[in-house]
Amino acid sequence: MKDVQSQKDQRNVYLNQVGINKLRHPLIVKDKRLESQKTVAEFDISVDLAMEDRGTHMSRFVEIVNEIEYINLGQLESLLTKLRDKLHAEAAYISISFPYFIEKLSPVTKSKGLIDVDCEMIGKVDHKNNFEFTLLVTVPVQTLCPCSKEISESGAHNQRAYTTVSINTTRLIWIEDIVNLIEKCASTPLYPVLKRPDEKYVTEFAYNNPKFVEDLTRDCVVALREIEGIDYYEVYTESEESIHNHNAYAYARKDIDE
Repeated sequence: MKDVQSQKDQRNVYLNQVGINKLRHPLIVKDKRLESQKTVAEFDISVDLAMEDRGTHMSRFVEIVNEIEYINLGQLESLLTKLRDKLHAEAAYISISFPYFIEKLSPVTKSKGLIDVDCEMIGKVDHKNNFEFTLLVTVPVQTLCPCSKEISESGAHNQRAYTTVSINTTRLIWIEDIVNLIEKCASTPLYPVLKRPDEKYVTEFAYNNPKFVEDLTRDCVVALREIEGIDYYEVYTESEESIHNHNAYAYARKDIDE
């Protein structure tokens, strides 16, 4: 049959990325406690396209994803190299987004439950076989306003905040360790199950550990600086303010001179 995608294009326009996105597929990822965990991921996968080529072969992206069952750093690099070569491209890209579940015990009664965090793995392989990997982890936490506590005769407003840590690394860094890092920087973590003694503990703990969105973000940066193997990081925190009709946020990234 006629291969229309392989026709020559005369418009002289290079396309940085062409591919497919929002493709859902089952996936097994590494789990620090259980060795592995099953989840459902959403794939965004692409390559660049030379200016003389009219199109790429979209079905080959789906074929590549269908081969994926388990993913780690080494397999991600091999997958991208295979994709780049199969489509005769200069570079290949992938983004894999998925919910990740962590078992948590409540602080007093040790009641068990699962909390989910949003994760994303981003990879790129270029024509020189340079491999880049980024891990993003978004964690819901609680913040209690230091100003509200200071100026009020009793109580202080608190809210849910979401902190996203993005790291570039060439070695395994556990999702659980990033989650733990973020939760330690918040006023208090969130818990899936809280009995009354737990709720009392969490409420009082947050009150005694007030954090601005700026405090949470800066504390995450300080903690990230202590981890070996992180080439670059970004931290973004957004607070769903409970006494305003707007959100508050703070953002930081690794400086070049670091």
